[in-house]
Amino acid sequence: MSDCIFCKIVNDEIPAKKLYKDEHVIAFLDIAPITKGHTLVIPKVHQESISAVPAEYQQKMMHVSSQIGKAFVRTGEYDGFNLHLNNGQCAGQVVPHAHMHVVPRIGTDGFHWNWRNLSYEENEADEIIAKFNEKFSI
Repeated sequence: MSDCIFCKIVNDEIPAKKLYKDEHVIAFLDIAPITKGHTLVIPKVHQESISAVPAEYQQKMMHVSSQIGKAFVRTGEYDGFNLHLNNGQCAGQVVPHAHMHVVPRIGTDGFHWNWRNLSYEENEADEIIAKFNEKFSI
């Protein structure tokens, strides 16, 4: 897509600090990192939703993301890492090109995900599962 910032990175039209590149994916440092080393792993094909990304690209994104996280930990400067993917604007996706975040973590980095704890009413979980099963397929 010609106006997609990530496609421009893929096509070397704008610079990025790249960590990895192959025929399926490219990984580069996020310009507004949550932590130092925060990396984005994107498919080289333009798809806004991860659901539309071909399976071989999805698999490569996940594999490369986990390997990047492990490499950061092996440097000795990080204790762990988060893998995070936002799919859709309501889920926090800002750039309309599927991408995985690799966020290297230190126990004292001060970052916290804003998780909340909900609970299910009686039979609510079963109803959700039933609706899900009507639409789920692999």
